[in-house]
Amino acid sequence: MKVLLIDVYNFNKGGAETVCFNTGKLLEEHGHKVVYFTLKWPQNNPSPYSKYFPESKETRKGPLRQVKNLVNYFYHFKAAKKIEELIKVEKPDIAHIHLMWGQITPSILPVLKKYNSPVLFTVHDYRLVCPAYTFRDGKGRICEDCKGKYFYKCFTHTCCKGSKMMSAVMAAEQYFRNAFFNPAKYFNGFIYVSNFAREIQEKYMPAVKSTPNITLYNFSTSIKDAPKVYPSQKYFLFYGRLSYEKGVKTLLKAFRNVPDCKLKVVGTGPKENELKAFARDNNMQNVEFLGYKRGKELTDLVSNAYFVIVPSEWYENNPMTIIESYSVGTPVIGARIGGIPEIVVNGKTGFQFESGNVEDLKSKINCADQLTAEAYTKLSQGTLNFAHDNLSLENYYPRLISFYKRFVKE
Repeated sequence: MKVLLIDVYNFNKGGAETVCFNTGKLLEEHGHKVVYFTLKWPQNNPSPYSKYFPESKETRKGPLRQVKNLVNYFYHFKAAKKIEELIKVEKPDIAHIHLMWGQITPSILPVLKKYNSPVLFTVHDYRLVCPAYTFRDGKGRICEDCKGKYFYKCFTHTCCKGSKMMSAVMAAEQYFRNAFFNPAKYFNGFIYVSNFAREIQEKYMPAVKSTPNITLYNFSTSIKDAPKVYPSQKYFLFYGRLSYEKGVKTLLKAFRNVPDCKLKVVGTGPKENELKAFARDNNMQNVEFLGYKRGKELTDLVSNAYFVIVPSEWYENNPMTIIESYSVGTPVIGARIGGIPEIVVNGKTGFQFESGNVEDLKSKINCADQLTAEAYTKLSQGTLNFAHDNLSLENYYPRLISFYKRFVKE
C-alpha cells in the first residue's frame, strides 16, 4: 500500500508531527511505501519529496508577502497545485492528514477527491469545531460558546492569543471552511486519539457521526519491560510548553505548599518569565527551571523522574508526555480534564486531580511522596502494563492497517 502522509511541518514541532513521522516509520517497517507532503520551513528535515512542498509563511518572499500569507491562511493555491503534481507521479492509495488548517488549508481536499484518494484525518486538536482549537476564551476559561456554529464568539471573546485581529481571522476561516469544504463531505474517515475528542467533535459537528472512525491512542516506539524501583533521589517533573493552558501556575502554587518535594520544569514558552518570577518571589528553592531539552537528555529526565505531572487546564487530547512517561515506567499525576482521565488510571498508573484545583493537586503530590517502595514499583508496573496493552506498536499497527483497508481495495 502507498500512503500519503500530510502534515504542516517536516520536522518535529510537536506531538502531531511525532505521531505522523512515527506512523510513517511504522508503515515502512511493514513494507508499505510512504510519501510525505508538508510545507517548506527553514527547520525542515531533508526529504525526497521537498520539490513538491509549497511555501510557508516563513519562507514566502516578495513585497506582497503579508497579503499572500493572509490569503493562504484560508486557501493555499500553490498547495493544491503541488499536491496534484505529487499525486500524478506517486499515485497514493490513501491520504492520511495530521495537520492542515490555516497552513496547508483545505485547498488540497478537492484535489484528493478528484483523484479518488480516500482521505483519513487524525484529530489531534479541536480545530474542526473550535476556531481557537483549545476551547478556551481570551480570559483562559473553558468555553464552548461557539457550539459548532457561532464562530463570531471567537472574536467577541478574543480567544486567540489576546488579539482581536487574530481571533477575527480564525473565526472567518472557520466560517469559510465549513461553507466550502465541509469535513463531512471531504473526509472518508476519522482517527481520534481519545474518546473525548470523538464525543466533543460529534457533539458540535453531528454530521460526522456517520463517518467511519476509530479511536487510537498515540503510541510509543519502545516500552520497557521491568518496572522502576523506588528512587534514592526523588523529583517530580513537568515538561512541555510554558503557556497559560498547561496549568503550570497551578503546579507552582501546589509546590509552594510542599517545600520538601522537588519539582523540575522543562520547557519554554510565553509564560516562562512570569512563572520564574512567581517561584523567585515565593522563595521556592524546591523548583528548578531547566529550559528546553530534547533527545537523550530529556529521555533521561523522564526516566529518572519520580512522577511526571500533567496539570493541564484545557481539553488536553492524548498527551505525548503521558505516553512517553508510561513507556519508561514513570507514573503520572494528571488533571481530570479532556482525554487525560482515559489514560491516567487512578491508583494503577498514577493519580488524577481536579483541573485547576491547587489543594487537590497538593494532596496528590503528598500522596505520591508518601508511597512505600513496594507501592511505587506496583504503580510503575501498572504504567508498563497499560502501555503494552494500549500504546504499543504491536497494538497500534494492526488496528491502523485494518482501518486503512476499509477504504483501500487490495
